[in-house]
Amino acid sequence: MRIYHVTKPADDTTIDALTTLMMEQMEQLSSPPMREELRATIALSLEDGCASEFFAAEKKGEIVGCAFFNKGVGLDKGGYYLWLNELYVRKQDRKQGIARKLLLRVLQWAEAEGFKGIELETGMNNEATKRLYNSLGFYDIVSKRYGRTL
Repeated sequence: MRIYHVTKPADDTTIDALTTLMMEQMEQLSSPPMREELRATIALSLEDGCASEFFAAEKKGEIVGCAFFNKGVGLDKGGYYLWLNELYVRKQDRKQGIARKLLLRVLQWAEAEGFKGIELETGMNNEATKRLYNSLGFYDIVSKRYGRTL
């Protein structure tokens, strides 16, 4: 098992592998994006200068999990923080500690880079994920997130 920070700019092989993995995650949405649209977004996030980052978990030469996040500045944080958009492990590779290893690697990197915190959201009924986050020192922030497509 290898956990690594995806180098920017990413090559086509890496972008394709991340696209395949994230399509599995996105198919759980009520209206998942088209593969081409998702690939273009992943490619954009892996361009030099973009505020997004990926960490990948690789097993036997294949990406089986990833963490995707954006860098932001928080007035309440007093500096830079991370917003964890996705933490995903392929279904057949779950319950092996891969998500924990990914998140620990992101935490290590964020601390070394001087980030002030990490925020995320998870489903209200996702008990396994909530246990993982709580075990690593995350805590509940009571809020309601809103969005609007432009």
